[in-house]
Formats: sequence, C-alpha cells, structure tokens
Amino acid sequence: IFMDQQITAVIINRKEHKLKKGCGYHLDLLVVSVMLGICSIMGLPWFVAATVLSISHVNSLKVESECSAPGEQPKFLGIREQRVTGLMIFLLMGMSVFMTSVLKFIPMPVLYGVFLYMGVSSLKGIQFFDRIKLFGMPAKHQPDLIYLRYVPLWKVHVFTIVQLTCLVLLWVIKASSAAVVFPMMVLALVFIRKLLDFGFTKRELSYLDDLMPESKKKNEDDKKKKEKEEAERMLDVDEGELMPLPIEAGNLLKIPVKACKLSSDPSVVNISDEMDKTAMWKSVAMSADNAKVLKPSASTEKMACIKINIEDDQEGKYLDAETSL
Repeated sequence: IFMDQQITAVIINRKEHKLKKGCGYHLDLLVVSVMLGICSIMGLPWFVAATVLSISHVNSLKVESECSAPGEQPKFLGIREQRVTGLMIFLLMGMSVFMTSVLKFIPMPVLYGVFLYMGVSSLKGIQFFDRIKLFGMPAKHQPDLIYLRYVPLWKVHVFTIVQLTCLVLLWVIKASSAAVVFPMMVLALVFIRKLLDFGFTKRELSYLDDLMPESKKKNEDDKKKKEKEEAERMLDVDEGELMPLPIEAGNLLKIPVKACKLSSDPSVVNISDEMDKTAMWKSVAMSADNAKVLKPSASTEKMACIKINIEDDQEGKYLDAETSL
C-alpha cells in the first residue's frame, strides 16, 4: 500500500505536468492510513491511489492550446486542477452498490478491454517505454530524443535491459510465494542503481535517469545550442583577408581586415562590404588623374566622419575626401 501510494503520487506530481498546487506526500499517506483503519472496522475494501487510473485521470484534464495554422501542433499548457471530477468519481463508486442489478450484465472482457486501453494509453511519454521501442526501430526513424544526442545507442540499450530485467524480477517475486520479500527487493534497486556508476558516466546517467522532464531538458539544450551557434557566427572572422589600397608609383598598401561572414540578421552589418560601396573607397581606388574630389558636408551638425588627405613628395595635395559614417 505504501509503495502504490507513494509511487503514484510521485508520477502524478511530475514537473512536466505543470501543477500549480503543491503536493502533500505525508498528508496523503496519513489520510490513507486513517481510512484503512476505518474501512477495516466497517468491513469495507481498502482504498489506495491506483497508478493507471490516476494517470488516466490527469491525462483527461490536460489543457492544450488551440491550433490555428495548418499543421501546427498544440502546446501543452497545464492541468485543469479542480475537485469536481474526483468527487464525482467517488460518488459514482458509492452509487454502484445500488446498481449491481444492472452492472452484472456488463461482460468482463469489456471491462478488461477498458482497463487495457487505459494502461496502454498511459505509457505515452514514459522514457522507459520509449527506450524499449528503440530496439526495433531503425536509426533513421528514431525520434530526436535528448539522451540520443549525448549517449551512444548501445549504452541506451544496456541501460534499458538492466531496467527491464529488474522489472521482470520484481514481477516474478510479487507473483510467487516470496512476495513477502518484495519491499526488500525494491530497496535492492538502490544498490543496483549505484552499480551503474561504474559502467556509465555521470553525464550519461543525467540524461538517462533524471527527474527533469524530457521536454524541458530538450528545450534547454536547443536554446543553448542556438546561443552557441549565434556566438560562433558573430565571432567567426577571417584573419587572413587583406584589402589592397593603391598608393603612388603603382604600389599597393595591403591592410588586414577582419571580414565578418554574411548574416541573415539585418541588424548585423559587415563593415568591410559596406565601406567598399562608399564613394570614399572608390575614389581612393582610382588613379590620381581621374579621382573625383568629394565636397565636405555643408551641415553644421557635428557628426562622426572620416577624412583622407593624400599628398605627393612635393607636398602637393591632389585628393581630399570626406564622408560621414
């Protein structure tokens, strides 16, 4: 009862469910304990949190965004937290005592089919089940999962086999006459998890066995990658590029220029390309005979500008160019 109650509570209160109200593990366990005593005295069946039913209940209360664009996937917004559905469920369970004459006509295969559907539908989004499906899935059809980015596929399979083996052993022990030692076997899983530190690195275990939801870790990783690529694109410069500047006697003065790569962001300006387009650089590149003299700005407003004066050996000025930045 303790394991069923606490495991179910942990699954329901996962961070990816985005619950606003806090959880009360000790309070829930206290209420369950008190009700067990009352039900035992009155000869009523014991009530404890059912994992499959609880997960199905939470899934039915999910709130998603309304899709407007064709092909747009709805976004999960949270859980509609209220007490009405829980109250109605237990009222119907109590009223079922007076409906036995009608409920006996429901075939048992139908009930088993409903429970089977609820169990299979609750497997969606569980990492353990997703890793089991990877055994029969080709590499090109594998989804973009966060642990597949940083953990080799064979290590993912080894981790899954260890988990699957432990699950089968627990199932066999619980179904056999040795079910009394079941809590001790659950405690033994702690030591098995500790032994995995010798076969996996801490980084790999952080992706394979972490409390943080898969979707949240994936979003954070995509954000970090995007920021890293943006920083590399902004800082990626070519140190070896030289800009030739013609001077007298046909000589060329080569000036090193850090040329930024082309960016799709309109706010990023390539200074080298923009300077090549200005009249100042065009006039400098021309010979002294046909160079066009640019008039200085007539504006009285002080502004940032570049002024170039070129003189020959006899101190004769033959080019005076000025342009505003």
